[in-house]
Amino acid sequence: MRHMPASNPFDTSALSDMGSDDKLREECGIFGVIGVSEAANFTALGLHALQHRGQEAGGIVVHDFEHGFNSARRFGYVRDNFTSQKLMETLPGPLAIGHVRYSTAGSKGHTAIRDVQPFFGEFAMGGAAIAHNGNITNADEIRRDLIGQGSIFQSSSDSECIIHLMARSYQKTIPERMKEALRRVEGAFSVVAMTRTKLIGVRDPLGVRPLVLGKLADGAYALSSETCALDIIGAEFVREIAPGEMVVISLDKGVESYHPFDPKKSRSCIFEHVYFSRPDSILGGRSVYETRRQIGVELAKESPVDADLVCPVPDSGTPAAIGFSQQSGIPYAMGIVRNQYMGRTFIEPTEQIRNMGVRLKLNVNRALIKGKKVILVDDSVVRGTTSRKIKEMILDAGAAEVHFRIASPPTAWPCFYGVDTPDRDKLLAATMTEDEMREHLGVDSLKFISLDGLYRATGEAKGRNAKQPQYCDACFSGEYPVAPTDMISKGFALKAAE
Repeated sequence: MRHMPASNPFDTSALSDMGSDDKLREECGIFGVIGVSEAANFTALGLHALQHRGQEAGGIVVHDFEHGFNSARRFGYVRDNFTSQKLMETLPGPLAIGHVRYSTAGSKGHTAIRDVQPFFGEFAMGGAAIAHNGNITNADEIRRDLIGQGSIFQSSSDSECIIHLMARSYQKTIPERMKEALRRVEGAFSVVAMTRTKLIGVRDPLGVRPLVLGKLADGAYALSSETCALDIIGAEFVREIAPGEMVVISLDKGVESYHPFDPKKSRSCIFEHVYFSRPDSILGGRSVYETRRQIGVELAKESPVDADLVCPVPDSGTPAAIGFSQQSGIPYAMGIVRNQYMGRTFIEPTEQIRNMGVRLKLNVNRALIKGKKVILVDDSVVRGTTSRKIKEMILDAGAAEVHFRIASPPTAWPCFYGVDTPDRDKLLAATMTEDEMREHLGVDSLKFISLDGLYRATGEAKGRNAKQPQYCDACFSGEYPVAPTDMISKGFALKAAE
């Protein structure tokens, strides 16, 4: 979901997560449910479980036969908006979809309420709403064509292209219009949509972004970006929506499955395993937590180091640190403690306060660290700014040595499939060798897991199949499974063939 800058004087997202601009950010989480009373409440619970996928804004669209379609869009956290009884009473009905978003780096702090999904459109056969996780890589091209044909866009989101393509279709039903529209788009998309009587879910042919199906009592169903959101509403995890599959769910026919795209070998996002998904989710039939623990095991095998303690960088480094400790025999310790109650800062974010961003969130356990050789395990290094600050905090606490072990390969390429990634020249691994990064960060050693090691941790015993990779790993390899058409037209240089 990509956005162009838009003015919004009321946006306060820049005040939250200070010091966390050194992480890759998933941009969206999507959820839908059909066949329950108060579907909006179920959707709010689902979105709350998916809050890690987008903290800037959220929206819910509902339908019931007495009141028709209704919607609410709000900036901020789900808990601060969609727990109000007064608001939720305006969202009646047994069918709902919802969306949480995190804006891209280029638009952060410039978000308009019009960009908050789900989007709604009124068609000849009735209304439909749609929520999209991913990124359309030929959106600029499609938008130019549609505007040239008279379409008027209400948002700056690439996701709105889908609604306009559906409006111009001559197909007789909304699911058929959606199939036709999605055949024209390139890139990554997991979609939940709704009509007056149907809940619809679609994954792109490569299955880059996740989408799962859950079942509740009495023939009710849910769709979600992750299984953790099914758990919170008491739904049984049925299965993942297959790459290239569309499911149409209605109360009278249940789940109907279609395959509207030419079949392709799946290439789901490997970074979902590293960082994006919640550790209590199931992804590709595997526990995300167990995969991350196994990453730590592989790291310890590949890059052992003599040290006294293995400490995670909270919270994303924790499972890998546990695995590293178990494999190496070096004790695991909470050398860094997270302030769980930071939320949005109550202080005007001056430059001085911004420089304290990491310390507002993390604090070193000085009594534990002093005089020790410490291994810090983190999920990734993007710009390196946060890693340097954490290293300084550890040394200030009296650590004898600091060794970084990173639970992903060097991030050297931007993602164009629904992840907030800096430009390539801002990525540390794109401009420095590993030794240069170690020197830049000022640590005693720095080692990343290999791409093969990461694949082994996900269950691929032989590592990465270089001729036909099992996952989308473009952020590490520079090999994009779908050409980023719009970015290439703007001058982005793909990796030269080896």
